[in-house]
Amino acid sequence: MSGQSETKLKQLLQQVPPGFLVDSGWMTRHAISRQSVSGYLKQGWLEPVMSGVYRRPFSSDTNPEAVGGWKIPLLSAVWLMRHKFHVGGASSLSLRGHAHYLSFGGEFTLYLYGSDIPAWLSKLRTDADVKTRSNVLFGEGTTGVENADFDLSNDEDPELTQSPWRWPMPMSSPERAILEMLDEVPRGESFHKVDVAFESLANLRPRLLTTLLTLCRSIKTKRLFFVFADKHNHAWRRHIDISSIDLGKGDRALTPGGRLHPIYRITIPTDLMPKETPHGP
Repeated sequence: MSGQSETKLKQLLQQVPPGFLVDSGWMTRHAISRQSVSGYLKQGWLEPVMSGVYRRPFSSDTNPEAVGGWKIPLLSAVWLMRHKFHVGGASSLSLRGHAHYLSFGGEFTLYLYGSDIPAWLSKLRTDADVKTRSNVLFGEGTTGVENADFDLSNDEDPELTQSPWRWPMPMSSPERAILEMLDEVPRGESFHKVDVAFESLANLRPRLLTTLLTLCRSIKTKRLFFVFADKHNHAWRRHIDISSIDLGKGDRALTPGGRLHPIYRITIPTDLMPKETPHGP
């Protein structure tokens, strides 16, 4: 390898923290040929992770999460490879401290939303079950997506806070995340898990919620939102003007054996029905 090529590599690797990943697309953007990649691998400056994906070697003492963990691949894809996507749904709620038990019991289910999620992310062997979703629920807009630290409660020293291990991840706000979670009902998420999540959502922002409900393209999701919002009756509920939200027309059959909600005209489990159900057909 020429001295010039080696110097270029060292400059590039300064952009890639130890343990972080780059893919063949990143190599192409930096004008690194396949032949050069092979040379880097032989020299031990990069190590193969899977086809077209490489890791900068690191000491496992630095951060055990870099081996088999899902956070570093996500941060690599967003901050190094510049892919546009975000963590959402139940994953975001759980990471933000809402309904912690949602992630207990085996593998963490990681919902990723976007039209630019790298294909290798869902194939990579990590400690998460990665589920990818398109932007169909809200379109390409990023309303309600925020950069958030994975560990919001961690009070580490300032130097570690600036470390790439602590880079923030684009993540749905609780207001957007609960709508994304509702969109998964009943196949991907259960009514019970949503009910538990809603119980912890006492501090949602009504203005942002109203905007998201206006943007939301799923009639089912919006109707279910109001079913749970009315049941839990948090203070923010009275600040949402339902007349400004398009809830569509006609009844929606959602769950076999369910009952039709008298107001929102969607079938739900009996235990979610309002306590005083009007009599009638």
